Amino acid sequence: MKLALQLGYWGADPIAEAPALVAAAELNGFDAVFTAESWGSDAYTPLAWWGAATKRVRLGTAVAQISARPPTALAMHALTLDHLCGGRHIIGLGVSGPQVVEGWYGQPFAKPLARTREYVDIVRQVLARQAPVVSSGPHYRLPYPADASGSTGLGRSLKPITHPLRADIPIWLGAEGPKNVAQTAEIADGWLAVFYSLSLADRYEQWLAEGFARPGARRRRDDFEVAAGAQVVITDDVATAVDRYRPSTALYVGGMGAKGTNFHAELYTRMGYGDEVAEIGRLFLAGKKAEAIAAVPDEMVRETMLVGTAEEVRAQIKQWEAAGVGMLMVTARDVATIEQLAALV
Repeated sequence: MKLALQLGYWGADPIAEAPALVAAAELNGFDAVFTAESWGSDAYTPLAWWGAATKRVRLGTAVAQISARPPTALAMHALTLDHLCGGRHIIGLGVSGPQVVEGWYGQPFAKPLARTREYVDIVRQVLARQAPVVSSGPHYRLPYPADASGSTGLGRSLKPITHPLRADIPIWLGAEGPKNVAQTAEIADGWLAVFYSLSLADRYEQWLAEGFARPGARRRRDDFEVAAGAQVVITDDVATAVDRYRPSTALYVGGMGAKGTNFHAELYTRMGYGDEVAEIGRLFLAGKKAEAIAAVPDEMVRETMLVGTAEEVRAQIKQWEAAGVGMLMVTARDVATIEQLAALV
């Protein structure tokens, strides 16, 4: 089992302890460090800034939102960072949700699977640098058609000026639903499992297998990376740890989406918490945040956690590894936790 530090995205302020956490992750044998973005801090600037102090760990985005940048711009970020870190970059991409895509980026959210497929294809064209980049769309048209609204007709196909250090920078995709996970197995090099659950492990493997079986699939199961995001807490006081993460579970299930459109809620429903998800969502939509948090049962919080004594957490890590997880992306916020986890693994 590999370990990765997930720094995530910032809240109201930057993550003050990040430099010490990154240093500890590198010193203690973590495989990678990841950053994220929502509608505040971006993913690439902190990754480059904090990653400049590292020499070994891989540096990844988990995730960069595809609506935040045209695919050629994302490829520019990626090839630039990959040069600067000596070939240690992982491109982690995700579609986000309609509230962010349409409300923050002002773009349509429709057809996220098709958009992702086109996006990845264009990024790979840029990195391969074998020919000028072209895309017939319909979501990303390169060059912009001469007969399209507002076109000057002067657009031309281009190759990147800078030669990428690696033509095969790994692309990992964040995915939660069966169709998205299957497509991830087909076109990507790894899967970023945001809320991994052992109760769904068999279904995850079925979805992955469907993608690997498709004609032209890029990888097989044995050379495909599965990175699961997890809250890992080593403690004798499990109840307090669960209480600490109960608000986060309630937020993602009830507050990170709209009625009828919340991919996190759909995932927890697949885990068997349909009634609880409905009640939490109802309370959140009614503005009853405290009641929504209180409605989250302990077992629902623990579904995506590894928590307990050192020996109990070690046993849980072995269970996740046996289920097919190759990397744990942990949101540690103190050096001691990083050192403890490194000792366990």
